[in-house]
Amino acid sequence: MTHAIKDIAAALGAQAFGAVDILVDSASEPATAGPRDLALAMTPAYGAALAKGAARAAVVWQDADWQALGLEAAIIAPRARLAMAGLTQMLDRPQEGHGISPQAFIDPTAQIGADVSIGPFCVIGAGAVIARGTWLADHVSVAAGVQIGADCQIHAGVRLQRGVRLGDRVILQPNVAIGGDGFSFVSAVPSNVELARETMGNVPLNAPEDPTWHRIHSLGGVEIGHDVEIGANSTVDAGTIRATRVGKGTKIDNLVQVGHNVIVGDHCLLCAQAGVAGSTVIGDRVVVGGKAGVADNLTVGDDVVLGGGSVVLSNVPAGRVMMGYPATKMQTHIDSYKALRRLPRLLMRLGKG
Repeated sequence: MTHAIKDIAAALGAQAFGAVDILVDSASEPATAGPRDLALAMTPAYGAALAKGAARAAVVWQDADWQALGLEAAIIAPRARLAMAGLTQMLDRPQEGHGISPQAFIDPTAQIGADVSIGPFCVIGAGAVIARGTWLADHVSVAAGVQIGADCQIHAGVRLQRGVRLGDRVILQPNVAIGGDGFSFVSAVPSNVELARETMGNVPLNAPEDPTWHRIHSLGGVEIGHDVEIGANSTVDAGTIRATRVGKGTKIDNLVQVGHNVIVGDHCLLCAQAGVAGSTVIGDRVVVGGKAGVADNLTVGDDVVLGGGSVVLSNVPAGRVMMGYPATKMQTHIDSYKALRRLPRLLMRLGKG
């Protein structure tokens, strides 16, 4: 797709300077950009790399001397990463509708809306509903009764189990699994896990008379709000009685686990390898860093940020920034870390005294 510099700037709400009629076909890093590429040099750190490439135009940082950088045209956006979002959307190739593949199996009772695309080897179960404009790649499974909203993108290998409902404009990346049974089991007599929790580990644990784990089935399904995106190989388990819920606008990275009965609020970010255990409530606009974990049956308030690798073992009030294991307020964690690093020197001094 070809765009003039002036048109890109107008779409981004940015300012364009110089030869604004220059045409570009794609975006590139500065050092590898060609004359038909728009180089992305959004911070001064990328300025020197422009000389290694052949870009005629670039998106540059505020106050950049773009002419001294050898450019014929420049776009200056007040917020570089926001400009990146708009630019990549402009330059991306939209998913092309391919109609309904003859190799797809669609139950006669399923309701398929207008302009829906269904790829080869998809299976659409009885009574499933797929609203207008939704695109399914190949090898997608849609269980009986599943409801999929309008203009969704369901990529290859996605599995939607019974009781799943997707809002509009949901994007599911390859191999997402929504609506599998939650990890919920119970023993006939109190298990060692229960005893350890009740006694805080202060009593010895022994083999129970009956160690059998009895499955608690998941009947509640999953509800996914509008404009949610879920990354490759992530999972959202079905609720036990009520639905597991993910609020509108939330974005979930790759390899994330959301347990049964969890409620995730609106406009949250759950980063790669994060995990949220069953029956926990995550407020609105919460950021869960990579590899962070939240234990079961907790509440995390609105606008909380959990640093990468944090493990939350108790409720978190709204607006907190948390780090560490167990997670504490960021400043507390930093102070504790500094004190721990000083400890060997302090012990040496005490020994010499």
